[in-house]
Amino acid sequence: MTAELRVDGLPHPGRTLVVGVVNVTPDSFSDGGEWLDPDDAIVHGLELLAEGADLVDVGGESTRPGAVRPTQEVELARVIPVIQALSAAGGIVSVDTMRSEVAEQAVAAGARAINDVSGGQADPRMLATVARLEVPYVCMHWRGHSADMQSRAVYADLAAEVTAELSKQIEQVLAAGIRRDRLILDPGFGFAKTGEHNWELLNHLDDLDALGYPILYGLSRKTFLGTLLATPDGRPRPARERDDASLALTTLLAQRRVWAVRVHRVRSTCDAIAVVERMRRG
Repeated sequence: MTAELRVDGLPHPGRTLVVGVVNVTPDSFSDGGEWLDPDDAIVHGLELLAEGADLVDVGGESTRPGAVRPTQEVELARVIPVIQALSAAGGIVSVDTMRSEVAEQAVAAGARAINDVSGGQADPRMLATVARLEVPYVCMHWRGHSADMQSRAVYADLAAEVTAELSKQIEQVLAAGIRRDRLILDPGFGFAKTGEHNWELLNHLDDLDALGYPILYGLSRKTFLGTLLATPDGRPRPARERDDASLALTTLLAQRRVWAVRVHRVRSTCDAIAVVERMRRG
């Protein structure tokens, strides 16, 4: 029940938070290219905020398996105008980046949190930068870049290894000077994990809760849901047609009162959480 945990500088409504996804990329697995133009991304971000997103997560680098990294200059050109506009409109914005320079410029542009899928391992300056910026930080379980991460999806004991590796990352984060009440964990579903690994990890949520930190769950439209919903001849359900399954999983997580879910469809997610919370109140 990590919804009870507070993160300094972010909302604390006492329920599962909803983080809306704004991918300013040509190649994200779920909506690549749809919001690549900054103006389109701004409109989309404003829509997600109007639908009830507690914050929006703006990213300029696809992290789908096999993705090629953009240059830092390209990433900055994608995300900074969007962050500026959404922040100026009153939205709470996080930046999804593995680069310390992008993080720094994003915070200067109005971002209030940094979501780093590498957990500080991709850029040796990231953790010190975050500590200096004094903003919340999402640290994800990570074993390598998108180009080869799936070759590292080998575990003898998945839950034990993920929690042990996250524990090491936590030690590094705290040692860098990032405050404990600004740290959020992400188990990294789909990152160096097969579909079966994702299901197994979902059956060990107590192990993740035992780490004692707020946890962000990014499961929306993931490939393992497409595999679950495959046609009889084995064709996975396309990413944009996985929203109902994503919502079902989000509802189950909201019943556990996880800290936050990162989703592509905000309105339906907010509706589901509202129902869960009303039922919880009896």
